[in-house]
Amino acid sequence: MNDFAKMFGQMMEQGQKMAAAFNPSMTTFTPPELDKFFPSMSREQMDMLWGNTFNPDGLDTKTRLLVVLAGLTAQGAQAEAPIKMTVRNAIKAGATEKEVAEVIYQMSMLGGLPAMSKALDLAKEVFAEREEGSE
Repeated sequence: MNDFAKMFGQMMEQGQKMAAAFNPSMTTFTPPELDKFFPSMSREQMDMLWGNTFNPDGLDTKTRLLVVLAGLTAQGAQAEAPIKMTVRNAIKAGATEKEVAEVIYQMSMLGGLPAMSKALDLAKEVFAEREEGSE
């Protein structure tokens, strides 16, 4: 084992220990479950990351999140957890289900119909969660 592989292994082990200290259920974590741990951001987090903290005259939080959703969809809708988190946060920021669907539909021209269909299925899962009141 070379020095880099050894260092990387130590970093991964340290990260796993840290994650387990924060939340014991994270010891069995798999990336597709990411959205279960962090279903949406707090208003303060959204304002810091997607709001006007860095550019007071820029896009509002809702628009920024819809742009992120468009990008994730155009990339082929491969990042399931980030798409679901983005949909949740966009809705939390004031986007309607119709606006979310419209953004995804628009990306069919860039990402293709399979990407659009996958992103719509993921968005529908989020919409269903909201209807069930699990959010």
